[in-house]
Amino acid sequence: MDRMLYVAMTGASETLRAQAAQAHNLANVSTTGFRADLEQFRSMPLYGPGLPTRVFAMQERPGVDLQPGAIRTTGRDLDVAVDGRGYIAVQAPDGSEAYTRAGDLRIDANGLLTNGAGRQVLGDGGSIAIPPASKLSIGADGSISVQAAGQANASLAVVDRIKLVSPDPNTLEKGADGLLRVRGGATAEPDAAVKLVAGALEQSNASAVESMVRMIELSRRFELQVRMMNTAKEDDSTATQMLRIA
Repeated sequence: MDRMLYVAMTGASETLRAQAAQAHNLANVSTTGFRADLEQFRSMPLYGPGLPTRVFAMQERPGVDLQPGAIRTTGRDLDVAVDGRGYIAVQAPDGSEAYTRAGDLRIDANGLLTNGAGRQVLGDGGSIAIPPASKLSIGADGSISVQAAGQANASLAVVDRIKLVSPDPNTLEKGADGLLRVRGGATAEPDAAVKLVAGALEQSNASAVESMVRMIELSRRFELQVRMMNTAKEDDSTATQMLRIA
């Protein structure tokens, strides 16, 4: 009886974790460049004193869905989308190098190029500083060209180049901040084959329909596991009463 109760209890607990992962995906269906989290269940043997006669359910995140999202044209000069495979290098909150597909770029109060989440975009020599300019253009290779403010007849001059990378997908892992990193703390080398689409943004690859269907499925699974726990309780109560009668 306790085995049935233990399996149902751990299954219900892990189902709640899976629901949280799907809720996170659902909440980010409109987030630029978002990569959906994957989740799966598996049974694990419980080791301890005696023989391993118990198993428990475990929910885990085996990886991240790296499929590209749809590209939406915005016409904004600072919006860029990665065309096909590849990522934009940014500075993570801890100062390390990380990667993202969010190309909703902007210039902060200090003249540094950041994305919509406030992460500094990295170039050939670190953070990219944009001088006061009357016109700005971002090329397909990530090169940033500006026309100096007050010089209407001057030609565009390249001031820096966005670091574009294309690491092996099997080496990438997603952090709690939503950024991708190369496993082990390594940094990826620039890849000239990665191209940008100017005036466009890549949408989230999370599907609202798939997430909702999965949420319903997990909700029904949770109800079944709670029912199993109640059944185990009732069976235990009935067995106790029979022993008392005997």
